[in-house]
Amino acid sequence: MGRDPRGLGDAIDTLTAQLGWNSPLAQSELLTSWSEIAGEETAKHSTPVAIEDGRLTVRCESTAWATQLRLMRVEIMTRITAKYREAGIQSIRFEGPNAPSWKKGPRSIPGRGPRDTYG
Repeated sequence: MGRDPRGLGDAIDTLTAQLGWNSPLAQSELLTSWSEIAGEETAKHSTPVAIEDGRLTVRCESTAWATQLRLMRVEIMTRITAKYREAGIQSIRFEGPNAPSWKKGPRSIPGRGPRDTYG
């Protein structure tokens, strides 16, 4: 039985399980199939950027899209759990675009910044 011929797919599945690659492979597949998970229109306005410690981080093009995706969180998590269980995703964080930073240079100091001179 141990030496019986097996299909290539079965051999690869066994090898990836033995080497502990299932989670990273599932995570990679999840990131590349975001449009399938979130839907075509939603995927045009959001991009998964990282998976760390079971948390998927998705960057959205606006705060409005981030809010919309937060409302869809349960639906998206259900799709991820159904199709990419081995990815180990336990939560999702939706971020809006990065706000501009007033901090300039290595010698900046804490404080209100340029706003303290207004009015």
